[in-house]
Amino acid sequence: MSKFYRKTYAKIYLHHILSNYNEIQKQVGTSKKIMPVVKADAYGHGAREVVAYLHQHGIDHYAVSLLEEALELRIEHKDIFLLCLGLVDEDGLLVASENKIAVTISNFNQISNVRKIEKPLTVHLKIDTGMHRLGFRSIEDIAHAFEELKQMKHVNLQGIYTHFATADEDWDYYQKQLTRFKEVLVKLDYPFEMVHISNSASQLEKEPDFSFTTHTRLGISLYGLTVSSKYDFLQNTFKLVTTVGQINILHPGDRLGYGGTYVAKQKEYIAILPIGYADGFIRRNAFGDVEINSNRYPIVGRICMDMTFVKVDETVHQGDEVVLMGGLVSIDEIAKRLDTINYEVICDIGKRVPRIYIDERGELQ
Repeated sequence: MSKFYRKTYAKIYLHHILSNYNEIQKQVGTSKKIMPVVKADAYGHGAREVVAYLHQHGIDHYAVSLLEEALELRIEHKDIFLLCLGLVDEDGLLVASENKIAVTISNFNQISNVRKIEKPLTVHLKIDTGMHRLGFRSIEDIAHAFEELKQMKHVNLQGIYTHFATADEDWDYYQKQLTRFKEVLVKLDYPFEMVHISNSASQLEKEPDFSFTTHTRLGISLYGLTVSSKYDFLQNTFKLVTTVGQINILHPGDRLGYGGTYVAKQKEYIAILPIGYADGFIRRNAFGDVEINSNRYPIVGRICMDMTFVKVDETVHQGDEVVLMGGLVSIDEIAKRLDTINYEVICDIGKRVPRIYIDERGELQ
């Protein structure tokens, strides 16, 4: 901890990430291989550190969004499987080939580019079953894309997949997407090495019922978060922490912070926290709570770029630890208050906030 001169950091519990993986593996069954999704720097946790830890425990398949994300991991891990879920252009296809990174093919322009590079390339065919974001949609386009890729000798048509738009909220629409994907598999009648459709919400509810899939993608639930409270076996993996940097005393009528929007009604104790919206603790977090000494205290005034104000009492002192999220104040609570999703809350916490990695033995530097 001594190397951080500002006592603000995120605690990342690596052993909880592994525990979540293992628990979900039990849910989906040993016949399916789970592929952790570590895009967006492992949802703000730190992709390099998360993958290094999971790889030590025998986990060797990972999905990312960007080719840049895959390349960063490939530097340290030559033997893991990496799949890019996002778009990869012509230059990127060549780089993917050279670094043995599997890519998603979701449009005909990409197929033209694949033909041009003439280098060995592993691809996964993306099917748009209703998300209407990436992928081939009509059965004619799907069949055409499939035949084009299958005929290229330098292409390993390894996988096929789709992505559910409403697995956490609209099961009727989910079922339509599922039915559509099954129809595509029957139409193509091809022994894909990898068939994967489930995201976190889908795999926890339905994946054990699927006989036609080989893999499943584990995103937000790897990090202890879901859209349902019934999965209480998941453990929290992310805790945002700072310290009380200073205590100010306000008197009746004193105004606090930019705009002077908060006015003291009586003698009040205000804790100054060295964290702000430049760290990803955005201004809309005002009017929420933080945890100090196992008690909740309200945020007051406007959150600054580098500092936040909290109304406390005389039991709080300079140097006390403050938990902004991941303790009494859960990430889900913050997401609900901000009218957003838990994904965004943790991904917002930027690189200016150091990550402290903790495993079953204690803190890792």
